[in-house]
Amino acid sequence: MIIVIQCIDQVGLVAAITKVMAKEQLNIVSMREHVDQAQNRFFMRLEISHGGDGDQLEEKLRSVLPANANIGINPLPEKKIIVMVTKEYHCLADILIRNYYGTLGATVLAVIGNHAVLEDICKRFDMPFYTISHEHIRKEQFEEEIAATIDQYNPDYIVLAKFMRILSPALVARFPMRIINIHHSFLPAFIGANPYKQAFERGVKLIGATAHFVSNELDEGPIIAQQIISVNHSYTAADMVKAGKEIETSVLATALKMVFEDRVFVYRNKTVVFD
Repeated sequence: MIIVIQCIDQVGLVAAITKVMAKEQLNIVSMREHVDQAQNRFFMRLEISHGGDGDQLEEKLRSVLPANANIGINPLPEKKIIVMVTKEYHCLADILIRNYYGTLGATVLAVIGNHAVLEDICKRFDMPFYTISHEHIRKEQFEEEIAATIDQYNPDYIVLAKFMRILSPALVARFPMRIINIHHSFLPAFIGANPYKQAFERGVKLIGATAHFVSNELDEGPIIAQQIISVNHSYTAADMVKAGKEIETSVLATALKMVFEDRVFVYRNKTVVFD
């Protein structure tokens, strides 16, 4: 069982929480905690060896925690996701393979694409694929069709695996901090389209990728994971794109693992990630 807690910090929180566990005869297998002193915010992730009565345990924890504490008892133990794509296959292929072999940490329910390019690979994995074109249609209608398809499955998270359309605030608001994006840049550098072209023209010596939650500000949502590699003057823009695909796949896989294992806490526009 996993227990996650986020609340205002105060003296004695760790002692109070562990005392509740002891009284309930719950053995703590692992415990991670962090205090953001600037925000006076406390974060904790507990893993216990066996489960108890979740509702009763939450009630007892609330009795020793500050008011308005956020408590999750075994939150979303079996995650379910929808993947959204455009034309690039690398991140989707990695997700589908991990899903097929049961190593993703979640179950992919379906894939939505604004082009039909990746339908074939989904068919090979017996994965439902929905083509919802953005062409010759109002953005509001395009997003309503996406939302209606997602709502059929009621997923825990939506993963943008190189989905190359900007989502409106209205759609983002329907799934707050439940949409995860992989951006082909080491944010906050090179926000928006064509970041590798921007990086090439700037002559950078490092390129990277960033996985983050989607917010209303373009590519500025809370960051989950990042990674970089070195490049040099011999790299063309095309070379950077090729190298970047490897980083994008790796960073997205890392971020999804952390999220699916309930290791990521969001507060305002930052995250606390317990590895």
